[in-house]
Amino acid sequence: MLIAVIDGMGGGLGVQLVTHLSSQLGQKADIIALGTNALATNNMVRAGAMRGASGENAVIVSIRKVDVVVGPIGIIIPNSLMGEITPKIAEAVASADAHKVLIPVNQQHFDIVGLESRPMVTSIKEAVAKVSELIQGKSW
Repeated sequence: MLIAVIDGMGGGLGVQLVTHLSSQLGQKADIIALGTNALATNNMVRAGAMRGASGENAVIVSIRKVDVVVGPIGIIIPNSLMGEITPKIAEAVASADAHKVLIPVNQQHFDIVGLESRPMVTSIKEAVAKVSELIQGKSW
């Protein structure tokens, strides 16, 4: 199974996701880091991603080949992550056949209502558990 972790800015959320996914899944999945910039990608690769790529075209091309996408909800919202998620990236991710596991993170230009306020690490652990559940239920 191929899992893409997408993040931008410094990749802090992506680093935590890669670390937890690698620890939980071991050899059951390959994790690739797709960053909106080189810093985010590099940090996720150093955290344990198998390989990484940066920028709009890299995300658009790579997203077609993955089974699961994990990242902040902003990866499907144009102009989120301080503008790093271009409309083309958002469309490619939202339209991809891959299963998406999205973490609710409020951005400057939108709010997610109806969710309880909780520590980010709790959401990350829940996302990793969901990906693990997906792997157990599928035979890729």
